[in-house]
Amino acid sequence: MNIFEAIRKDHDIQRELCRLVTSTSGDTKERKQKWKELKHELQIHADAEERTFYAPLIQNDMMQEHARHGIAEHHEMEELIDKIDDKDMDSPAWLVYAKQLCEKVEHHLEDEEHSFFQLAGKVFTESQKTDIAKDYLKQMKENR
Repeated sequence: MNIFEAIRKDHDIQRELCRLVTSTSGDTKERKQKWKELKHELQIHADAEERTFYAPLIQNDMMQEHARHGIAEHHEMEELIDKIDDKDMDSPAWLVYAKQLCEKVEHHLEDEEHSFFQLAGKVFTESQKTDIAKDYLKQMKENR
């Protein structure tokens, strides 16, 4: 498995968790559980992605701006997570912010999958793509 396949697999998990979170209502056990899962998944993914994938790309002139943009989007998602955590789960604002977060997540995933990965694919050798995937998957496993 290469790094792009590994990240895409986790992107699918994030998409599904976003769908589940935004289809919940009120201060329910289901909403609490799905929110906890989504928040954790986003946090460990961003951390692993930045350490294993973005870090080597930021050293490359062609990829530096793209990598910084991706990291900035991770920080925007963290800010939305904080806003969501500050709201009561049964308030309308909670769902508004959750939907904003999921829109941001979807935008970020689309950016990565449809442009960022193609550019990064030109930077890494095949063995680097596999080695980075191993590091990424190891970090994800340790934090899941």
